[in-house]
Amino acid sequence: MDSIQNMNKALAYIEANLDCEIDFGQVAKIACCSEHQFNRMFSFLSGIGLAEYIRNRRLTLAAMELQSTNVKVIEIAMKYGYSSSDSFSRSFQNMHGVVPSIVKECSSLLKAYPPMTFQLIIKGGVEMKYHFVEKEAFKIVGIKETVDTTGGEFQPEIWKELENDDLQNKLELYANTGFKGILHVNADITANSRDYYISVASTKDAPAEFATLVIPAATWAVFITSGPQPETMLQTWERIYSEWLPSSGYELAESVEFLSESNDPRDPSTIEIWIPVKKK
Repeated sequence: MDSIQNMNKALAYIEANLDCEIDFGQVAKIACCSEHQFNRMFSFLSGIGLAEYIRNRRLTLAAMELQSTNVKVIEIAMKYGYSSSDSFSRSFQNMHGVVPSIVKECSSLLKAYPPMTFQLIIKGGVEMKYHFVEKEAFKIVGIKETVDTTGGEFQPEIWKELENDDLQNKLELYANTGFKGILHVNADITANSRDYYISVASTKDAPAEFATLVIPAATWAVFITSGPQPETMLQTWERIYSEWLPSSGYELAESVEFLSESNDPRDPSTIEIWIPVKKK
């Protein structure tokens, strides 16, 4: 429950500072977690990215001010973090469907994005299969892409590489320790980007075409998902953040997160979600 309360305190801080520069370090401090952990928690609990939420709230307040005051557009643009009236007008029109300069004269309905709060809802009857693993540091070998997640979407270009067997066949030559299937690793997660790897665990030296990353020793909560994918996996991710973490006595630790695919052709729908944790 404390996790949810801390998240709501952090959201209250954001709400109070929409008209100035938001200190995301302070946001994370209020939420009692790191910045990237707060972003992950927020996106899974809310269904949108933090940057998109803040933008929508600012554009909602901007619309209210344009309707009810005589403040110039450029002044409101600067107030809510835009460097020019042009960039503000584009964002405003994308959300509301009209340019800010004609808000008072037009009869169009403007959109309102209300402030958000979270509640812990305990759902019975649906089990979550998980266990803890203490694992030493290990190396991954594979391909890497820094993915822009500013808009809340995660669509790596390198997913296309999985459509042919060449990559998987090459990676299988290096998979010689611990995990036998493909690992999908998210590292250096920030509000706007993350490094994404399609990889295998390996002790071998990698050729120049592959990137490598050493994943440090950690305690991992491992969740087993089996069923139609990616739907089952995404539902499990949501439940980890909305149900399990707030009530488990654990919190996210500083490390990467990754998915481990089954390499058993008889069970291709099973995916393990590995998240680093520590006791509160």
